[in-house]
Amino acid sequence: MKKKTKAKLDFLEECYPESLTADGLDDAIIGYCASSGVVIYDYNKCLKIFMKRDNMDYETAHEHMEFNVVGAYVGDLTPMFIHTL
Repeated sequence: MKKKTKAKLDFLEECYPESLTADGLDDAIIGYCASSGVVIYDYNKCLKIFMKRDNMDYETAHEHMEFNVVGAYVGDLTPMFIHTL
């Protein structure tokens, strides 16, 4: 785990202990919602993680993201996955 990623997780644990994270995608965390503590991920960074770590091609990684990650609702603190502009 990258040092910067650990610092982000430590901050979230301290300030928003109820926040939820997506397994294996910690390096794609880009922020959090100030009012709720919902963890925010960069969608494209998540795709790159799946492509590199799990040896998926782009289409497979995208399909996996949509059906297994973005589509997973685990309560009010479900992480958000955003597309940057």
